Amino acid sequence: MFALAAFWSRASAQIRYTISEEMKEGTIVGNIAKDLGLDRSTLQERGYRIVHGSKEPPFRVNQDDGILYVNRKIDREEVCERSKVCLIDLKTILENPLEVHYVAVEVLDVNDHSPRFPENEKRLEISESALPGARFQLQAARDADSGSLSVQQYKLSHNEHFRLEVKDRGEDRKTPSLILQKPLDRESSKTHILSLTAIDGGKPPRSGELKITVDVSDVNDNPPVFTKDSYSVQLKENSPIGTTVIQVNATDLDEGSNGEVIYSLANDMDEKVRAHFDLNPLTGEIIVAEIIDFEESSRYEIDIQASDKGTATLTTDKSVIINIIDVNDNAPEIEVTSFSQALPEDSKPGTTVALINLKDSDSGINGKVMCFIKEDVPFTLTPSLQNNMYSVVTKILLDREQQSQYDVTIVAKDAGEPSLSSEKTIRFDVSDVNDNIPEFLKSPYTFYINENNAPGDLVFSVKASDCDEGNNAVISYHIYRDVSGENTLTSFLNINSENGGILALKSFDFETLKKFQFQVVATDSGTPPLSSNVTVNVFILDQNDNAPVILYPVNTNGSAEGVEEIPRNVNAGHLVTKVRAYDADIGYNGWLLFSLQEVTDHSLFGLDRYTGQIRTLRSFTETDEAEHKLVILVKDNGNVSLSATATVIVKAVEPKEAFAASDVKSAATDDEETNVTFYLMITLGSVSALFLISIIVLIAMQCSKPTDYSSKYLQDANYDGTLCHSIQYRSGDKRYMLVGPRMSIGSTIVPGSNGNTLVVPDRRRTSGEDANYDGTLCHSIQYRSGDKRYMLVGPRMSIGSTIVPGSNGNTLVVPDRRRASGEFLNF
Repeated sequence: MFALAAFWSRASAQIRYTISEEMKEGTIVGNIAKDLGLDRSTLQERGYRIVHGSKEPPFRVNQDDGILYVNRKIDREEVCERSKVCLIDLKTILENPLEVHYVAVEVLDVNDHSPRFPENEKRLEISESALPGARFQLQAARDADSGSLSVQQYKLSHNEHFRLEVKDRGEDRKTPSLILQKPLDRESSKTHILSLTAIDGGKPPRSGELKITVDVSDVNDNPPVFTKDSYSVQLKENSPIGTTVIQVNATDLDEGSNGEVIYSLANDMDEKVRAHFDLNPLTGEIIVAEIIDFEESSRYEIDIQASDKGTATLTTDKSVIINIIDVNDNAPEIEVTSFSQALPEDSKPGTTVALINLKDSDSGINGKVMCFIKEDVPFTLTPSLQNNMYSVVTKILLDREQQSQYDVTIVAKDAGEPSLSSEKTIRFDVSDVNDNIPEFLKSPYTFYINENNAPGDLVFSVKASDCDEGNNAVISYHIYRDVSGENTLTSFLNINSENGGILALKSFDFETLKKFQFQVVATDSGTPPLSSNVTVNVFILDQNDNAPVILYPVNTNGSAEGVEEIPRNVNAGHLVTKVRAYDADIGYNGWLLFSLQEVTDHSLFGLDRYTGQIRTLRSFTETDEAEHKLVILVKDNGNVSLSATATVIVKAVEPKEAFAASDVKSAATDDEETNVTFYLMITLGSVSALFLISIIVLIAMQCSKPTDYSSKYLQDANYDGTLCHSIQYRSGDKRYMLVGPRMSIGSTIVPGSNGNTLVVPDRRRTSGEDANYDGTLCHSIQYRSGDKRYMLVGPRMSIGSTIVPGSNGNTLVVPDRRRASGEFLNF
C-alpha cells in the first residue's frame, strides 16, 4: 500500500511516501527513523518534530519510534483540487546537532465522488430544417476525483435521430455533443426525450445522468460566424475591475431576428472562470469582474457562444485564451526556525544558530530572492543545498562581556521591478562561560596600620571583580600560605572569604616589625575556577608606647641616680655631667627633651633641653651649699607624652679632693676604657682631618663667588646661622629627611610626618651607593629671600657655606613661624 523513495545529501535528506486519501487518523505512513537510519533512542532528546506554520499539518511523527502517522483524514480534492500529482511536503528537524530531513507524502486519489452534471435536465430547441451532422454541445459532467477516476465516457440512450460525440479537451475535460444523424420531422414528433449518462473510471465505476428534452422548431438555417479563427490576449494581473480584456465579433447571414447575434458564456465553463470575467451579450466585450491573481492561475480559457434570435436558435462556439502576465506584487516571506537555547560565548566560528526558509509567490525574475543580514553583527548567512534555504552561522568568537544579546535582522529582497522586500528580526542571547579571571582594584595594595591594634579587628580589605556573570562572577578570597613556612606572618592574619576583609589575629609591635608582605588569592566559582593573586604590602606605624629609658646616670641597683663631684673653684659654664636617655619609638615619639623638675638652686645649674648637659651658670660662693640635688625630667614629643626622671647629686668639694676623687675614679675605669680611648683617638683624628679639608674647600668656594650675592641674603635679627642637623630615613619606596636644631644622630621620626620633613630623591640608586643606608648625618643652611625662608641640606656642610638664592636642588621652603610666635624657628 505504501511506496518509499529516499534521496540523500550531505546536509539533509529527503524521503517520499505514498498514501491513499481518506485514511483513518492514526494510520501509519512510514517509519522515518528506520528509513533514514536514525537512532530511535535519541529522537525525543534531540527534539525530533515536524516544522509547520500556523496551520496544523495532516501528519505527526512519534518521537518514541520515529513512525509517521496520519493526524487527520485527508481529502485529496480539498488539499490539491484537480492536480495530477498531490504532494504534501514536510520538513522535520533534529537538534544537537542540527539535521534537517524533507519528507514528501503523495496522496493518491480514491473514487469517492460520482460524476455530476450542472443541471439535472436540459432542454434543446432544434429546427426541423437542421441537416444531418448538425452539432449541439451539451454541458459536461464534473467529477471531483482526478485522473482515471474522473469522467471517462458518456453514453446516450438509444434513439434514431441523434448520436453522441465526445470531444477530449485535456485536463479531465471531455465535452459531449449531440450530432443529428437523421432529419427531424416536427409533424411526426415535436419532442424527443434522451438520457445522457457520464461514467468515471473507478472500480466499480460511478455515474451521473442528464435528462435531455429536444423540442423541434421551425427553420433558421444560418448560424453566426466569428470574424477570427482564434482569439488570444495577454492581461496583467491585478488589472482594475471593469477593464476590457478583448472584444469578439460574429455575424449571421440571416435577416431579421434570425440574423441578430447575442453572446453568452458556454454552459460548461468553470464557475471560477465565470466569477473572474463578465461578457457583454450585445457587444461581445469580455470584462474583468474580479481581481486577477497570477499566483492563482496563469491562463484562462473562456468558451463563448454566439447565438442568433431565430425561432430555432443557431449557435457557434469559440474559445478565447487569456494569458496572465505576472507582476511583482508579492513580497518575500521569511520563515525562521531558531533555537531557544542561549548561544555559549565560546561557540566556534561556523556554529549554526538558526535556519531561514524564503518564499516568494511570484514567478520568473519576480520570484528570485536574495537574502542578507542588515546589521554589522558577528553572524552570516550560508546557503543550503535546498533552494531559498539559508543557515545563520557565527563568523567569529563571541564575547558576552562585550555584548550579551544580538538582534539580527534578516532582509529578503526579490529581483522584481520595483523590488519588494521583507524583514524579520531574530534575537540571540549569548550565555556566559568562565573566561575572565578576577581582577583586583589595585595591584599591589599598600596599607598603613598603627601598632598595638586590637586582635581580631578588621585592619584593611581587598576587593576584586569579575566580568563574568552568575557563579562565574562569585568571588572567594583566601590568603596564600607558603608551604615552605618562610612567611610565618600569614598565620596571624585571617580573611573573610566573601568580602575580602582582613583581620589581624595578633597585635603588631613597630619596634619588632616595621613592614611585611603577603599575597591574597581571589578565585571565582566557575567551572573550571579561575584565580588571580595580588601582593599586599603592610607598613606598621609607630605609636608612642615606649617611655624614655635613662642610660646615664644609673647606679648599681638599676635606679636612675648618680653622684657627681666638682671643684668649688670651677667657672661658669663648667660641664658637670650629661644625662643620656633612649626612646625605642621614632620621630616625634622618640625625640627627647630634658628639663629640670627639681633643683636646689636655680641660679647655680642649667640644663640643655636638647643634649641633657648640666652646666654651672656661675661660680660657687662661700654661702653655697656643698651638696645639690637635681631631678631631671626626660619626656618624648608624642601626642600623649611619656617621661622618665633621673636624679643627679652634685657635690662641691675642694680642688684637691676633687682631683683625688677623679684619680680614684680614673684608676678604677682605666682598664675598661683603654680600648675605647684608642678608638676615640682614631675617630677624633679622622674627624679633625676631614674638618680641616672641608674648611679649606669652603674657603676656596667662598672666595671664587662674586660679592654681589651677599646682598641677596636677608639677615634675621634673631638668627645667626645656627647649624641644624637632619636625619634621613626610608618608608616604602621613598626617602625622607627631618631637619631640627641640635638634633642628635640617634633621634628618630614617625614615617609620614611632614612637619619638618623633606622628601629626598634616592640618588643612591643611580650612584651605586649602599641601598640600605638610612642614617647619614647632614647639615643645613637657612637663609631668607623676599618673604620666604629657605633651607639647603647637604652632607657635612659648614656654617660658612653659601648658596645661590633660587637654587632648588636640596632646598626646602620653610614656613616662617616666627612671625606668629615671635621666637626663633625650631624644627
